[in-house]
Amino acid sequence: MDTMRDRFITTTSRLLDEDPRLALVLAEISRDGFEGAARAHPDRVVNVGIREQLLIGAGAGMALTGMRPVVHTFASFLVERPFEQVKLDLGHQGVGGVLVSAGASYDWPAGGFTHMAPGDVALLDTLDGWTVHVPGHPDEAEALLRRAVTGDDRVYVRLSLQSNRVAHPVTGDGFTPLRQGSAGVVVAVGPTLDNVLAATEGLDVTVLYATTVRPFDAPGLRSAVGAGPTADVVMVEPYLAGTSTAAANDALVDLPHRVLGLGVSREELRRYGQLEEHVAAHGLDPDGLRRRITGFLRG
Repeated sequence: MDTMRDRFITTTSRLLDEDPRLALVLAEISRDGFEGAARAHPDRVVNVGIREQLLIGAGAGMALTGMRPVVHTFASFLVERPFEQVKLDLGHQGVGGVLVSAGASYDWPAGGFTHMAPGDVALLDTLDGWTVHVPGHPDEAEALLRRAVTGDDRVYVRLSLQSNRVAHPVTGDGFTPLRQGSAGVVVAVGPTLDNVLAATEGLDVTVLYATTVRPFDAPGLRSAVGAGPTADVVMVEPYLAGTSTAAANDALVDLPHRVLGLGVSREELRRYGQLEEHVAAHGLDPDGLRRRITGFLRG
């Protein structure tokens, strides 16, 4: 199976052929994958070099002319390093674009903390008007990207090397119920789904699958908790733990409830190791998830 990043390259290359409004802005990352597209569309495939602030500014400038920019690099260089430009050049100017990241929270541990971005979604939460997609499979990444490029709004598509075994239909709207239960609701975001399904096997819980986390599907969560007098919700996210707990609390504001936010901890793991070791260290493997989910639901 190809990776989400592989699929992004092939899909975007085709979209550049199909849509003359589309432009691609790179900062060295994935440049080799787009060599063919750059030859075919030299005026719409721009590599600014290792200049991440310029990356966002160039994309925003294209948007001001009526183009639809797709802006791409590692998440830490796309959201964190040029955050002022994301806030001002896109948000303050009221223009749109599609930011597509790679690297996620710790996809390349050998690159060190400079190449890790567990706080990217939480950082975008400080800004207004962003749609955030977190696909869990290359097929989902392609579907969400194709949807994103057709609009004029601000969209973040968060790609990862982590992937679920099978894809699910995605619409870019609400959460998808995959299991029904009565003891609580577990929301699995993007590539956490396989581990959540393994961790909750045999438990009497509802499992919701989320590939679009902003806007947050408050009606979907409210419906999933049912008509009981209280609700227990676990949010499992592949980025900073607790990123969506406030949104879940707001969705259940009229109901006594508890929310447990699971994800990447704030502690920096300085022994970089392998991706799978980071998953386990943050308690996002099936065993770690089951211990914390069952402990919470018994509480």
